Amino acid sequence: MPKRKDLKSILIIGSGPIVIGQACEFDYSGSQALRSLREDGIETVLINSNPATIMTDPTMADHVYLKPLTTKSILEILKEHPQINAVLPTMGGQTALNLCIEADEKGIWVDHNVEIIGVDIDAINITEDREKFRELMLKIGVGMAPQATATSFLKGKEIAQEFGFPLVIRASYTLGGAGASIVYKPEDFDELLSRGLEISPIHEVMIDKALMGWKEYELELLRDKNDNVVIICTIENMDPMGIHTGDSITVAPAMTLSDRTYQRMRDMAIKMMRSIGDFAGGCNVQFAVSPDEEEDIIAIEINPRVSRSSALASKATGYPIAKIASKLAIGYHLDELDNQITKSTSALFEPTLDYVIVKIPRWNFDKFEGSDRTLGLQMKSVGEVMGIGRSFQEALHKATQSLEIKRNGLGADGKGYTDYDQIINKLTIPGWDRVFVIYDAIQLGIPLSRIHDITKIDMWFLKQYEELHFLEKEISEYTIASLPKSLLLEAKQKGFADRQIAHMLDCYESEVYSKREELNINRIYKLVDTCAAEFKAMTPYYYSTFEAEYETADGVKKVENDSIVTDKKKIVVLGSGPNRIGQGIEFDYCCVHGVLAAAECGYETIMINCNPETVSTDFDTADKLYFEPVFWEHIYDIIRHEKPEGVIVQLGGQTALKLAEKLDKYGIKIIGTTFKALDLAEDRGSFSTLLEENNIPFPQFGVAETAEEALELAEKLDFPLLVRPSYVLGGQGMKIVINKEELETHVVDLLRKIPNNKLLLDHYLDGAIEAEADAICDGKDVYIIGIMEHIEPCGIHSGDSNATLPPFNLGEFVMQQIKDHTKKIALALNTVGLINIQFAIKEDIVYIIEANPRASRTVPFISKAYKEPYVNYATKVMLGEKKIKDFNFNPQLDGFAIKQPVFSFNKFPNVNKNLGPEMKSTGESILFIDSLKDDEFYNLYSRRKMYLSK
Repeated sequence: MPKRKDLKSILIIGSGPIVIGQACEFDYSGSQALRSLREDGIETVLINSNPATIMTDPTMADHVYLKPLTTKSILEILKEHPQINAVLPTMGGQTALNLCIEADEKGIWVDHNVEIIGVDIDAINITEDREKFRELMLKIGVGMAPQATATSFLKGKEIAQEFGFPLVIRASYTLGGAGASIVYKPEDFDELLSRGLEISPIHEVMIDKALMGWKEYELELLRDKNDNVVIICTIENMDPMGIHTGDSITVAPAMTLSDRTYQRMRDMAIKMMRSIGDFAGGCNVQFAVSPDEEEDIIAIEINPRVSRSSALASKATGYPIAKIASKLAIGYHLDELDNQITKSTSALFEPTLDYVIVKIPRWNFDKFEGSDRTLGLQMKSVGEVMGIGRSFQEALHKATQSLEIKRNGLGADGKGYTDYDQIINKLTIPGWDRVFVIYDAIQLGIPLSRIHDITKIDMWFLKQYEELHFLEKEISEYTIASLPKSLLLEAKQKGFADRQIAHMLDCYESEVYSKREELNINRIYKLVDTCAAEFKAMTPYYYSTFEAEYETADGVKKVENDSIVTDKKKIVVLGSGPNRIGQGIEFDYCCVHGVLAAAECGYETIMINCNPETVSTDFDTADKLYFEPVFWEHIYDIIRHEKPEGVIVQLGGQTALKLAEKLDKYGIKIIGTTFKALDLAEDRGSFSTLLEENNIPFPQFGVAETAEEALELAEKLDFPLLVRPSYVLGGQGMKIVINKEELETHVVDLLRKIPNNKLLLDHYLDGAIEAEADAICDGKDVYIIGIMEHIEPCGIHSGDSNATLPPFNLGEFVMQQIKDHTKKIALALNTVGLINIQFAIKEDIVYIIEANPRASRTVPFISKAYKEPYVNYATKVMLGEKKIKDFNFNPQLDGFAIKQPVFSFNKFPNVNKNLGPEMKSTGESILFIDSLKDDEFYNLYSRRKMYLSK
């Protein structure tokens, strides 16, 4: 059946601000859905309150509403657009589903004649109501763990008595495992039961007998109206049951599942999907499998929507689940749709992988002092990376290299643990670094059987680790000169970085690189093609690997490389890697706009990034996508292969910016602001000299490299002092100190965490107002795109402040200083592209806090508030295609726009929630108000000093 003719206008509900448990994977799926529906000529109306995402860009939907995700907003939209026929709620995570249910209960959809597509309410209710779900599963013969529902404290106690410990408590209708916990001891039960009942919106929990140590799997399914079902991807969790899948290291395809059990699991998943309702769309099913010969299968849960894993599965297979799910929701059948990558096969073909993917989550525990860092049923990670390789080992190494935590891969970097008790403790209590600790344990000689007993990680994975350890030991016996070609090739095929091999051989990274070149061991690029090269793929989506040479009939030695270099002029855009606090989806927004603008200027665009959740890693965003770590060795090889005109670094946050020095050193052109200018802004001493020369005031400061120097400086600068390391992101390690004891403690701690760092000590302007400006500069003219005033006082990180655009109480005199300073600094730094400058205002004097000549967190917010594509303009300026005077700027905003930070403190109940100079928010929403008399503004302003911490 082709698409339904009666669906002319569809409302899509987005997922709102990014929180732990619901991140930019829904921005990715929502963006895909919008594009998919518009391809079919359907009018799209979007509601989403997140200004940082590409999904809420005016180009993405016919009507974009940056409104709070409430039924009140839904009603306003339906009144304005009576033509809306249907709502698609499956693209916005749990937030969208919950809002859809609430609107249904209030009769809103029926009153406005709006049909729910992509899922039905009964399916949502049955999967969220754990008691109903359990009954249904038993009815269709699908095994479940012993479990019971409690809607009161007393009932919970009775269940615990019946089941015995360990137990699992799961709260109904929550997100990212909120309220879920494993209870090992009776004395912990009362508190965790109360918390689960409190967090659940319907005050209900399901108590399960814990299946500790069982293996965990996820299947991604799609079904059409004809009841055709395809299984797109099978994902195995390397971590056993007991760790939330969002916090688990996951692998695709499944590695340790027998074919017989896999077939049983497929049948069960299809049966489960068919049993919950008659809808066309996507589904995610999770199973536990017993770690013995029996391989018993038990269902954990089913989500009738695209999930966090479907973004991962889409990137892992190249099959765009959200795009196809949207087509199915409007009536298409799978056999009527093309495979998006081959363009010649049907979407009814299940993808086949001839490579391995490994996903590793990215945590930010350093931002939540006092938080419980143990991984469990409640998700705590803020982002994730994915590595693609020809083997599990290569993919695992590439994923660890993508994390940006100052590790070069597994081991071989001098940063592993060597203390036996510490290693055993870290294996026993799962934490963020267990992926590395397993390697350290093997290096220390702890037997695999002992590691398996403690972690319950399947022996197959542990043996893979052991092989890497044996290879490292073997290589360490050679020197760079004597290392045989076969061993070097094997190390590269197993994912070891040149830096790691240099560490094993005790030589320089550059020597390993030269040796590889000399022996012709070069990276080649393979296609992600959904069909294991059985059919020709049209989509340039690549990963790198190493292959042995083969000899052709005429004696030529060669390796196959799927990435064909064109003779077009090319631009590389460096992505921002995994999401983390301080660097989130706003940089993905910037990268996507940068790619589109470069394409408009006639360049072939090349994207390098390793974040599976984002739109920048969609296979049809750039002309070529390299799904690779944003890690020097990988980038350099791609640049040498493609020979671009230059590289854009100022759109990918600190990740891309940190690579500017290396690019400059190797003679690779940086598009826009030069490395020299970028470095000048980061180097506090040189930057202050520049400010002095331009008569621009700044807080008195000094640079210290030891605690001794810091104490001497404090004599001159006066307390309170703001202490911060250089070259960090999101205010990492920043603190306001008020006396010598505090200063000494903090400096010693910082230098222990970040050795050899230059620390900056500023006199802190107590009680100052903070403001910031973003501008575009072409080297000659400067255009200020927005000036924001923070509602909170100076001292709270700008990412955690409510920022108001335009400012609400800065006088003419102060505004003029901000404009003058911005223009002078942008020109003095020879900025070509974007720049963000932060100010402190005290007694009508505007002081400079810092300047960043790159895209900032606030650029997407300003672009949405003023309805102007500023990143597009800035990219054209960087490329030298346009000057400031060529643009017809026309910002439109009635009233004020407020950028409101959103925090995920509920994941860390005992953490200090005070705000200070180190950023803690995970996302943001945008609020439009007509005037300062608005109650929302009054509330924000009255609470502005509530959380300030020193």
